Amino acid sequence: MRRLLLLLLFAVGGCEVYTPPFPGEQVRSGESGKNLGDMTPHEVGTAFATVAHAVNLAAEQECRARTKGVNCDFLIHIDRNPDAPANAYQSLSRSGRPVITFTRAMLADLENRDELAFVMSHEAAHHIRGHLRRQHENAVSGAIIFAGLATAAGASAGEIAEAQDLGALVGARSYSKEFELEADELGTIITHQSGYSPSIGVLFFNRLPDPGDRFLGTHPSNHDRVKVVHRTIALTPGLN
Repeated sequence: MRRLLLLLLFAVGGCEVYTPPFPGEQVRSGESGKNLGDMTPHEVGTAFATVAHAVNLAAEQECRARTKGVNCDFLIHIDRNPDAPANAYQSLSRSGRPVITFTRAMLADLENRDELAFVMSHEAAHHIRGHLRRQHENAVSGAIIFAGLATAAGASAGEIAEAQDLGALVGARSYSKEFELEADELGTIITHQSGYSPSIGVLFFNRLPDPGDRFLGTHPSNHDRVKVVHRTIALTPGLN
């Protein structure tokens, strides 16, 4: 069980996002007309660095304002593996530094800097809201409960270990949909503070396959996520 809990601690907060290619673009006035997927590696790197710098500043400011004793020194980088599937996720380094990772395939699926800033801000929000820690706590609680039930039922040592692993998985995912919506809400604010438009960034959801209401699903419906973003925009002065 300890191995599974460590894996959950460092990875369960990641948001796996798989998007199909989508023609067309939505870009802000004054920005490059190229999709990120159409840029040269150098252009992608430049665009990524520009957005990451802006989001990093806004996320750090928001992190320090909303937390105490939390590492707010974000590291935002691109995965070195060129074959990694489309994904963007937040994790922690062994020293506790918040890390936001984008794969190259993920960058190719984003249409513009506003979408990049939105996804990046969403991942930063996971750290600020303490979702990795909260999911780890839920995983531990689930493991203890399931192991206790298996023990009371007279299960063998191997069966108890399996129950612990299952309990950790169920516990870790118990509130994952709520965590995603919390990150969407705060991510909307960070996107705006970074100088990008959350109302354009949220269009990214229009291209995502809807996860539906699956058992132990980790993501809410796209409709619910878009609704949270638009509600945040409406209730927060100056957002667009």
